Amino acid sequence: MNILVLGDVVSDSGCEFIRKKLPAFKKLKAIDFTVANGENSSAGNGITPFSAEHLFTSGVDFITTGNHVYRRKEIFDFLDDNENIIRPYNYNASNPGRGYAVVDTGFYKIGIINLMGTMFMEALENPFTAADRAIKELEKETDIILVDFHAEATSEKQALAYYLDGRVSAFFGTHTHVLTNDDRVLSGGTGYISDAGMCGVIDSVLGVEKEIVINKFRNNMPVRFDHARGKCMINGCIFTIDEKTGKCTNTEAVRFE
Repeated sequence: MNILVLGDVVSDSGCEFIRKKLPAFKKLKAIDFTVANGENSSAGNGITPFSAEHLFTSGVDFITTGNHVYRRKEIFDFLDDNENIIRPYNYNASNPGRGYAVVDTGFYKIGIINLMGTMFMEALENPFTAADRAIKELEKETDIILVDFHAEATSEKQALAYYLDGRVSAFFGTHTHVLTNDDRVLSGGTGYISDAGMCGVIDSVLGVEKEIVINKFRNNMPVRFDHARGKCMINGCIFTIDEKTGKCTNTEAVRFE
């Protein structure tokens, strides 16, 4: 099967571009299942029920999130009620939402885990410990397990991927909004990419108006981040998974305008 993962979707521009381009791309590449990180999909910041539903109706099957998941209070009940969206598992268990899920497509079951890094991020539960616990539960139901690791440091991403190699089908990083050129199949059969990049405006800094970010770095003064407008791109990665073994057989980084 071909599983497409999409990097952080940024604002309404990214959402609209996905609606415009994703259906045809899925058909072209024979995509069976699509996961997108939607934590930045709302106009302004965070994710809302509206932006989540926009992604679902545009061809996204499942949504993962990250450190901005709780910025908008209106998403709290949605996280609890919708089975096709998760938040980082290593947040407190009492927080809204769940950190992993199993999706039954009718032909096979897909387990999905969302984790967040702790280097240069929030002080959460150790992601290695959390991953062990989640995999132990998911492997009771399926051999096909995906991990979205929302993290800043590539070293932390690589270390966790090697730690989980052979136990999960695909491991993809999110959060930095920059597509990395290191997609590959690890020795144990886990597909890997350090970061799936961004779905949003090309002429920007991580989806934000570039002049605003330049001034922030030059002057070290607080600024309001406004999302950029203009020509967009879609970043992500395709993982080809053997549904009988749960092993990845091929990876293909994706970037198109």
